Amino acid sequence: MKLHHEGNTIVFKLLVVLIILNIICALWHIIAFISMLVPSLALLVFVLMFFRSPKRNVNPADYEGYLISPADGRVIKIENTMEKEYFKKEMLKVSIFMSITNVHLNRIPVSGKVVYQKYHPGKNMVAFNPKSSNFNERNTIVVENKNGKQILLRQIAGTIARRIRYYVKEGDVVTMGQELGFIKFGSRVDIFLPPETELIVKKNQAVKANRTIIAKI
Repeated sequence: MKLHHEGNTIVFKLLVVLIILNIICALWHIIAFISMLVPSLALLVFVLMFFRSPKRNVNPADYEGYLISPADGRVIKIENTMEKEYFKKEMLKVSIFMSITNVHLNRIPVSGKVVYQKYHPGKNMVAFNPKSSNFNERNTIVVENKNGKQILLRQIAGTIARRIRYYVKEGDVVTMGQELGFIKFGSRVDIFLPPETELIVKKNQAVKANRTIIAKI
C-alpha cells in the first residue's frame, strides 16, 4: 500500500520517538521492552493505515453525466439546507463522514474549472455536529463542469482532525479523480448540489472516492 506524502514527516517523527522509547525500555528491563513494543507497533500500523493512498485510477468518460464520491466514508446526512458561503440559497447537501479508519485523501468528483476556493480557520467541533459546516476549520471549492453546473465541496476538520491540506485553487482546470486534498485524522466532506439533483447514493451508504456514484448532474 502506497503512503501518501502528507504522512511522511509524521511517520518519520513517530518512528524516531518509538525507536528511542523502545531502546530505553530494552536497556531498563526486558518486560518493559515487551510492554512498550506491542503498543508501539500497533500505533505505527494505525498511522501507516491512516495515511495510506490506494491506487484508484478513474476514466472520466466512464462517468459522463455523473458525480462520483470525493471521499471514503459513510453518508450521514442528505438534506435541503441554506448554503451561506457561495450560493447563498437553499441547496441539496450530502454529508460524508470519514472515520479515523477511512482513507483521508479527497478527490475531485467532477471535471471542470474551479470558480471559487477559500480556506477558513476555525473550531474543532465533532464532525457529526451540523454547526461544524459553518464554524470548524474548513476549505470550500466550487467546480463548474462543461455544462455550466456548479458543485460545491467543503472539507471539514473534526475534533481529532486538526489540519486540512488542499491542492487546488481558484482558476484551476481539474479532472475527475485527481487529488483535491487531505484531512488529517477524522473529518467530513459536504457536497452541495442543486435541489432538483437526482441522487444515486442513499443515507447510511458506505462510499469510496473515485468509485461510488453520488448523483446525476
